[in-house]
Amino acid sequence: MDKATFGAGCFWCVEAVFQNLKGVGEVVSGYAGGRNKNPTYKEVCSGMTGHAEVIEITFDPAVISFEELLEIFWKTHDPTTLNRQGADAGTQYRSVVFYHSDEQKRLAEQWKQKLNAEHAFPNPVVTEISPAPEFYAAENYHQNYYNQHGHEPYCQFVARPKVEKVKALFGEKLRAGV
Repeated sequence: MDKATFGAGCFWCVEAVFQNLKGVGEVVSGYAGGRNKNPTYKEVCSGMTGHAEVIEITFDPAVISFEELLEIFWKTHDPTTLNRQGADAGTQYRSVVFYHSDEQKRLAEQWKQKLNAEHAFPNPVVTEISPAPEFYAAENYHQNYYNQHGHEPYCQFVARPKVEKVKALFGEKLRAGV
């Protein structure tokens, strides 16, 4: 099993995008890239710790590749907005790939360059690509959030469209019954 760590706005949404993919064993919401050890949600939300809300994916590269995960990452958020995804603003919501190997770094940078060269978005991709720092799992109530609270307005208006986009674009990569 390999690991991938992505930040693409609120971790509730990002978790929901990746957790039903074939080959994904676990998706954990958490924090990475900041100064404090063991940050809390309240501290991260203050914007003062430097952490991003991220997900750490444990995946089987024989079933789903890091490059496939990257493609889903790029297509399910706006990588052109600095420190913002929709109404969620602040450094904790930045677009980031925290790579775990030289190969992950190479692939992330290659994708970013390609997207910019092809003008895939109206504005340049500003996604941070950095070595994976220490990951801190978020509090338990943040885990599996969309599946437990999908009826709530934020999930309906922000997370659900991303989940539907994954179904439409990558339905063949989803586990049966999803």
